[in-house]
Amino acid sequence: MASIQVLICDDHEPFREGLHALLDTEPDVNVVGEAADGQSVVHTAAALQPDVILMDLNMPGVGGIEATRQILRTSPQISILV
Repeated sequence: MASIQVLICDDHEPFREGLHALLDTEPDVNVVGEAADGQSVVHTAAALQPDVILMDLNMPGVGGIEATRQILRTSPQISILV
């Protein structure tokens, strides 16, 4: 079975690191990248095309809601969990 490709987006680095470490314990989950803001996650999602994005809503600059809209416009197959 193929692993689930996950992209983590949150502006708090310790949270991203902890979530990444937690997900690394799951054999069928592969964290393919991290982003610290909405603009970065839009670009990273376009490049990596993960299966799932774990999205923070409150980030500086482009927030999670707008980033979600932008990602789903171009990549509607990506699941986004807020």
